[in-house]
Amino acid sequence: MCGRYVLVQKTEVLEKRFNANVPEGIEIKPSYNISPGQYAPVITNENPREIRLFRFGMTPFWAGKPLYLLNARTEGDHNKDNDPGYKGLKGIITKPAFRKPIRSQRCLVPADCFIEGTTSEKLSKPFVVYLRNRERPFSFAGIWDTWTNRETGEVISSFAIITTVANALLRKLPHHRSPVILDRKHEAKWLSNDLSLADATALLKPFSSGRMNAYPVSPGIKNPGADHAGLLKPVGERLYPEYAAKSSPALKLQGMGSNKRRGDPLDRIWNT
Repeated sequence: MCGRYVLVQKTEVLEKRFNANVPEGIEIKPSYNISPGQYAPVITNENPREIRLFRFGMTPFWAGKPLYLLNARTEGDHNKDNDPGYKGLKGIITKPAFRKPIRSQRCLVPADCFIEGTTSEKLSKPFVVYLRNRERPFSFAGIWDTWTNRETGEVISSFAIITTVANALLRKLPHHRSPVILDRKHEAKWLSNDLSLADATALLKPFSSGRMNAYPVSPGIKNPGADHAGLLKPVGERLYPEYAAKSSPALKLQGMGSNKRRGDPLDRIWNT
């Protein structure tokens, strides 16, 4: 499951990275704890040159009341044991809530990193999971839908993050699922309206664990109302060692301070 993530990059960084513009009148605010029900940036296949704000937690267009479907399982109802070696059916293509969006309503969900707990303790034992070499922001593979409240007429556009089996890093937490992170070279393909269903589902696979790392943080982050930089402060060592720095304060992520990108907010957090 991926129910919390982080996006704190400035608007101009997002616009340049995804070659898309934020419409006038929309303000993108940094968040260290994007939680269900909050509005967050997405880039949809409907308009791949525009960054929009959708609600995290998808409500299908046919629902009688608001739903908050945070994640869409690649396997659908199959692979209930979350076998990391599963090669069977992609049940997402037949699930009522997902079968239309996976075909025609796909989106990129920009993120700097995400929060994942262990399978048993959940967010009582949380980790920040990030891509190495400052590969941020990156994008989750998402799907979206638009729902109209029949009583009030309110129209809500919302999204879900697609998940798949856990890669080696997530299993090390341990956790049984991984969000689908797209390679940058596949992002335009994911948004293409000409993409076949077979080609779309072929992209729904675990991201390379060798390009990822994680470290533990305080369980204070499980409070959805908490949103500040201190939530991302490490309280222990990274799962995989990276190159070492000369100084090593107890709460410093060693080796992440050289070649800083100017103005990167996560560099300022992780190296103080």
